[in-house]
Amino acid sequence: MHDFIAGLPKAELHVHHVGSASPRIVAELAARHPGTVPSDVDALARFFEFRDFAHFIEVYLAVVALVRTPEDIRYLTYEVAREMAEGQALRYAELTCTPYTSVQPHLDGVGMPIEAYTEALEDARVAAERDFGLVLRWIYDIPGESGLPAAEATLGFALDHAPAGLVGFGLGGPEIGVPRPQFAPHFAAARAAGLRSVPHAGETTGPETVWDALRLLGAERIGHGTSAAQDPALLAHLAATGIPLEVCPSSNIATRAVAALDEHPLRAFRDAGVTVTINSDDPPMFGTTLNREYGVAADLLGLDESGVADLARAAVRASFADDGTKARVLAEIDAYVAG
Repeated sequence: MHDFIAGLPKAELHVHHVGSASPRIVAELAARHPGTVPSDVDALARFFEFRDFAHFIEVYLAVVALVRTPEDIRYLTYEVAREMAEGQALRYAELTCTPYTSVQPHLDGVGMPIEAYTEALEDARVAAERDFGLVLRWIYDIPGESGLPAAEATLGFALDHAPAGLVGFGLGGPEIGVPRPQFAPHFAAARAAGLRSVPHAGETTGPETVWDALRLLGAERIGHGTSAAQDPALLAHLAATGIPLEVCPSSNIATRAVAALDEHPLRAFRDAGVTVTINSDDPPMFGTTLNREYGVAADLLGLDESGVADLARAAVRASFADDGTKARVLAEIDAYVAG
């Protein structure tokens, strides 16, 4: 199964841009910008040991602070794409980017203009498809902890400076103390411009946060949605509408959103008929890979190779890829299974 998963063509829908930086990449960025993040790979492993979700956010933002120049963005993005394609057999990925944390003018002189940020992203995207055969698309997300100013800025970045690969509009960061209803106007404007709604919800709060994401933000997929398992009516709604959950098992354990893998609600989602996709979230920070997450899912759901391939197909179908890309990756999966 390990070998089968390693070669299986895959798509990933819930994976963060900066959070995908491996220790190798973070060490390079830390060497460029010495400070609070260690540049030694072994020390980074200890740095990424999280006490809880709040500590994870603290560490995550420390890494975000290393991404200061267009050269950093380009290096990070291209090297993340290399590791996705060469180690994970990824053919398509939607990377969640948070331009607000890297772009001037609100960063007191640290950061870059949005035009430079966008150009660096796109340069890396085009190069990744050319060099690795990996199609990248972007989701711009609001860092919820920064409130309405971040929402206004992120919407402006998405509407006025949209990179060619932008497909979605999201909401990340802490959920506790960050009510979803306040962002309804921003999501309405993004959706009116043709962007797809993909907020995080129900990761560290209850099912009502998921309902808010659906009813008020027009969510077409739910990031995590872990607590949806607590509400049978919500599970029935997700199953009936086909709205997928972006499930990230190891992330949920690392941030203490779920106490242990054998308590993870993935089985409950499957049994309720909910569409699930398997994702890695911030893989190096959680000591995982997309391959490993597929293995975890196979164990939790008791899947054989055919069942694992169906998970890969579900991710492709739930993606915001164009029809041609979907058809090509689905055909690659079929050919791999047949071979």
